[in-house]
Amino acid sequence: MKTAFNMNTKIVAFFALFIMAIGANAQVDRSQPPVAGPEPEISIDKPEEFTLKNGLKVLVVENHKLPRVSYSLRIDNNPISTGKKAGVESLIGSMLGNGTTSISKDTFNEEIDFLGASLNFGISGGFASSLTKYSDRILELMADAAINPLLTEEEFDKEKTKLLEGLKADAKSADAIAGRVGSALSYGTKHPYGEFVTEETINNVSFGDAVAFYEKHFNPNNAYLVVIGDVDFKDVKKQIKKYFKDWSKSIDVNNTVPKPSANVQYTQINFVDVPDATQSNLSITNNVELKMNDEDYHAALITNNILGGGGEGYLFKNLREEHGYTYGAYSRLGTDRYGASRFNATAKVRNAVTDSAVVEALKEINRIKTEPVDPQLLKDAKAKYVGNFVMALERPQTIANYALNIKLNDLPEDFYTTYLQKINDVSVEDIQRVANKYFKSDNLRIIVVGNGADVIDNLEKTGIPIMYFDEYANKTEKPVFSKPLPAGLTAEAVISNYVTAIGGEENLNKVKSIFMNADVTIQGAPFKPKATVKQMVPNKSFMEITAEGMGSLMKQSFNGESGYIVQQGQKIDMDDKTLADKKAEKGLFPELFFEASALGLESIVTIDGADAYKVKVTKNEVASYRYYETTTGYLLRTEETAEMGGQTMTTITDYSNYKEVSGVMLPSTMKVATGPQVLAFETTEVKINEGVTDADFN
Repeated sequence: MKTAFNMNTKIVAFFALFIMAIGANAQVDRSQPPVAGPEPEISIDKPEEFTLKNGLKVLVVENHKLPRVSYSLRIDNNPISTGKKAGVESLIGSMLGNGTTSISKDTFNEEIDFLGASLNFGISGGFASSLTKYSDRILELMADAAINPLLTEEEFDKEKTKLLEGLKADAKSADAIAGRVGSALSYGTKHPYGEFVTEETINNVSFGDAVAFYEKHFNPNNAYLVVIGDVDFKDVKKQIKKYFKDWSKSIDVNNTVPKPSANVQYTQINFVDVPDATQSNLSITNNVELKMNDEDYHAALITNNILGGGGEGYLFKNLREEHGYTYGAYSRLGTDRYGASRFNATAKVRNAVTDSAVVEALKEINRIKTEPVDPQLLKDAKAKYVGNFVMALERPQTIANYALNIKLNDLPEDFYTTYLQKINDVSVEDIQRVANKYFKSDNLRIIVVGNGADVIDNLEKTGIPIMYFDEYANKTEKPVFSKPLPAGLTAEAVISNYVTAIGGEENLNKVKSIFMNADVTIQGAPFKPKATVKQMVPNKSFMEITAEGMGSLMKQSFNGESGYIVQQGQKIDMDDKTLADKKAEKGLFPELFFEASALGLESIVTIDGADAYKVKVTKNEVASYRYYETTTGYLLRTEETAEMGGQTMTTITDYSNYKEVSGVMLPSTMKVATGPQVLAFETTEVKINEGVTDADFN
């Protein structure tokens, strides 16, 4: 049987420490800036060009440094809205590049793998790359996939099912909701940049609709093919004519890109309630009309970089380094040749500091508008941007994009060769002027997606007007954020109900030790660790995470009197504070030892569709929260905040899939989230009162 024990505070603290260890390897010393090298000279070869009779425009840049070649195909149609069939473009795009009418999907993909090449398609084009010796064949495959794609109803149904499953997975995702609502409110739901896909719009799309969309929009009328690498212009011209000449031109579709919604008349909070959100997703935004050929373009890049371009930005230094509200705060000032883009400052913050984070972010936006930037900071920002620009030139995709940008954005031929000079010409006065032009302090949408029950009272105290929207950007009345508590119900009664629900006090007191093995999934990690946990009354604990081929990643042990942590091969004895905390712990089920004076019943909230009692537990003047389902009594979530390594970290642990073990109901699935890091645990083995001895903790 797969099951688990009730993961208590000591285990959660261990995994929070492990999460910090994951991030520790990525830390760099920012105290000393790197020594500047000589000013780089930018030399970007001008493409040779030709156009096929069907309208396909080809740009070729010869580069013989490496025996490789890349092909970037761009279908440059105006953005369009698909309305009640939103998602048709995603469906047909996911079907492209998976075989042709003469080559099966498996055979097609196997040949690309055999050649050591890559080939990817979407509805707006494709990209292929290979060694030069295979360039003729990969170009032939690319052309065949573009002109004669294998479009079957069976494949369509598969892609439709995957897209619908993805929508269901994102239904309660604060990130997905924030992205959808932010675009919809900024541009309008009828604008191509503001419309969104729903289950209803996907179900409106038939196989015939998808094929018709391909036939109408995927054609050479407005297509560009950029070739970069170890090729000869004359040879590649012959190849492209040979493989793409049969691509039929279609009827031109002349659609006008509509104007986006206007900026709001006054700065306001647009709030979306997600009752089980563990943190708030902030987006402070206004629409801008900024194009690459505008005079302000280069100054705008550096201005945004100083405000929120990374770890040295105003937003990051304030919200993360000074206040510890978030793991990162950034901004983006977008460009768009159709005049529809946004300034957007974003962060994910703890519920308790949502209002403070809004106030501080607004302060930094106003700061860059009213205070001249420090000249040294400006110099450093330019140097960093120049370095990133030069490094990007090593990628063929970058050169392809630059060549296309000049064509599509009506840029001068020397746009990129003079790029760095224009960056270095940006002055302190330019920063302040551009900030005032594009950061609309009086017309900002402050989009907050979060748990209204936890954050709305403090947001109201900011004095900023609040409007309410649902997860699909529809305006609503102010929601009821918490349900009324039953008359006479106390926190002690909730705890007592929980103890009874999982087996009763008598059974729980019989549990003297717990042994557990679990599979661990770390978000974004290519390896699959395993966890082993051992506990013995009154407070002994042992925990280790291992990975195949990597050995022990982290270990912690406490024998009741002393303890240690092994991290990255180094054994460190627990400090006095940690030892004191360990010695103060009691038993394997903390609810058996809660004191009534430390408990408070706060509200009823919704977690993954289930109502839960929110109980505040105070220990040594530090508050944590535990959420118990109103019907089953089971523990659904814990929320704990602690100081670690000079940072304030909040760890959210979700419990589910309760099963019976030796008369005790225990969760077999657990998800631990600390900031952006998420670890999921699925137990493979658990033993009660066996498999654990005193020797395990030495």
